[in-house]
Amino acid sequence: MKALRRFLDQQSQSFEQGGRLARFKPLFEAADTFFYTPGNVTRTTAHVRDGMDLKRMMITVVIALIPCVIWGMYNTGLQANLSLDPAKAAELTGWRFDVIRVLGVGHDPGSVLANITLGALYFIPVYVVTMLVGLTWEVGFAMVRRHEVNEGFFVTGLLFPLILPPTIPLWQVAFGISWGVVIAKEMFGGTGMNFLNPALVARACLFYSFPLQITGDKVWNVVSQSHWLDGYSGATVLAKAKQLGSPIAEQGITWWDAFLGFELGSLGETSAAACLIGAVILLGTRVAAWRTVAGVVLGTVLAAELLNFVGSSTNPVFAVPFWWHMVLGGWAFGTVFMVTDPVTSTWTDRGKWIYGTLIGALIVMARVFNPAYPESVMLVILFMNVFAPLIDHYVVKANIRRRMRRSEA
Repeated sequence: MKALRRFLDQQSQSFEQGGRLARFKPLFEAADTFFYTPGNVTRTTAHVRDGMDLKRMMITVVIALIPCVIWGMYNTGLQANLSLDPAKAAELTGWRFDVIRVLGVGHDPGSVLANITLGALYFIPVYVVTMLVGLTWEVGFAMVRRHEVNEGFFVTGLLFPLILPPTIPLWQVAFGISWGVVIAKEMFGGTGMNFLNPALVARACLFYSFPLQITGDKVWNVVSQSHWLDGYSGATVLAKAKQLGSPIAEQGITWWDAFLGFELGSLGETSAAACLIGAVILLGTRVAAWRTVAGVVLGTVLAAELLNFVGSSTNPVFAVPFWWHMVLGGWAFGTVFMVTDPVTSTWTDRGKWIYGTLIGALIVMARVFNPAYPESVMLVILFMNVFAPLIDHYVVKANIRRRMRRSEA
C-alpha cells in the first residue's frame, strides 16, 4: 500500500508537470479515489435511496409508543381508583369526575373501562395541549423559513406527555413544550439539527421552573389528598427507598408488579413490559441502535453490581440489584425511546457502546448518591446528549490514527 501511495503521488506530480502519462490522469484519479479519500467531497444534501425515510421512522416510533400510552391511561386510573375511598366518591369535584358520573363508569379498580376512562381524562388534555402549542410553533417557524412541516414533532408530541405526572397543570404543559420546541430544536435549525432531545429539555424546563408540580409525593395523586385512604403515600418506590430508608422488599411491591407497571410514576414510564414491546418494534425495524441499548444495560449491570459489593449500612439503595433498577422509574422508557434518539445520540458503533454504558452507569450512580432526586434518567440522558458529538469525534480520530499506523506498517 505504501508503494502504491508513492506511485500515485509521483503520477500526480507528473500530471501537474505535463508528463507523458497525462492522458491517463482520470484513471489514476479513479484509483486514488477508490483506495483513499477523494479530494472533492459532497458539499450539499446527499441523496440516499433507502426504504426508511423520516416519515416511516417517525411513524414506527409512534406505533412503538402505543403500548405505553394505553398502559399509562390504565395505570393512572387504576392507582387513583385503588386509593379512592368509595364512600367519598360522590364528593369528588372537578370536570373529570363529572364526566365519570355522566358516563356512569364509576371508580371500580377492577373495571378496565373505569380505569382507562379516568386515565384518559388526564392524558388526553395534556396530549392535546402539547400538540396544539407545539405544532403552532412548528408551523410558525416553517412559514418564516419557508420550508414544509415534517413529522418530527409527532414523536416529541407523544413523548412529552408520557414523561409528565398526571396532575401537571395544562398551562405548564404549554410552557414546557414551547421551551423544548423553540430553544432546544428550532433555534438550532429544526428537526435533525438539535443536539438535545426536545421532549427532555421541555421536561427539564418544568423540573427546574416548577419543582413542586413535577416532583414530590403529591404530584402523582390524581385526586385531592382528603379523598385518599389513610396511610396511603404518594411517593414512588425510589423516593420511599431514598427518603424514608425503606428497602424495596418492605414496600409491598414485587418485581413483576414493577415490570408490568403497577406503580406510581409519570403517565407512560411505569411499565417496563410496555417499553419492552416498543423495544422489539424499534430494534426489529432498526430504527433504534441495539449497541446503544446494550450499552445502557451493560453500564447498569456493572454499576449496580459494584455498589452491591461495596454496600452501605445507612443507604438501602446501595443494595438494589440491577434487575430492580431496570424496572423502576424511567429506566426502561428512557433506554428505549430517549437514549436511542438517532439525532441526539452517537453515530459510530464504538461510540454507541461508550454512550450507552456511561448512561447506564450514571443512572445508577445518581440514584444511589443523589440525596434529593432519586429519579435521574432525564438529567443523565441530557447530560450525555452534550457529550455525544465529543465521543464520536474521538472515536473517529482514534480510527484514523489506527488506520494510519496500519498503513505505515
